[in-house]
Amino acid sequence: MTDRYLSVPSPGLHEIEIRRSRFLCALAPVAGEAAAREAIAARRKAEPAARHHCHAFVLGPDGRTQRSSDDGEPAGTAGIPMLEVLRRRAVTDTVAVVSRHFGGVLLGAGGLIRAYGQAVSEALDAVGVVEYRRLRLVDVEVDYTRAGRMENDLRSSSYTVKETRFDATAHFAVGLGVGEEEPFAAWLADLTGGEAVLTRLGEEWVRSV
Repeated sequence: MTDRYLSVPSPGLHEIEIRRSRFLCALAPVAGEAAAREAIAARRKAEPAARHHCHAFVLGPDGRTQRSSDDGEPAGTAGIPMLEVLRRRAVTDTVAVVSRHFGGVLLGAGGLIRAYGQAVSEALDAVGVVEYRRLRLVDVEVDYTRAGRMENDLRSSSYTVKETRFDATAHFAVGLGVGEEEPFAAWLADLTGGEAVLTRLGEEWVRSV
């Protein structure tokens, strides 16, 4: 199972023009296939005059789900080249939709392949990417006499403090990266003389800052 993946940070739009044909590439982060289909439908509605709305999307931290469509362009000249750019750039949970406004000049199969791939590649350059990390969440419980120092030490460390909670005792939800669990447990035991209680909570994906 992967521990990191890349996605686009927000929706974006980038246009290129090749031999009078306009290629508008819309990129968007999506959490699932339904969201990807909604984004594709939205682009069709936004660009009703476009002759083609070709798309590609990759989903899941491991990029397991992959779909593409030529939307009337010659087979293999649009959706697959778009998908290959997403694969090559290792971008997932992302949908790309390229709306083409035909300029009256035929580009040929090779020209279309280059144009659709270029549209997605340049759009990714323009929008940028962000990294998501899979963190193991743990709860650190200490009594109130240690709470202030604990919070200061946690926030000045390399560990990710996700949440603080105070009831009968003080609790700190901390996110740990791969290989950090044992060093963190040792650091915590040394810091508190073994008095902190460490409980594993599960995992979540967190966008890197």
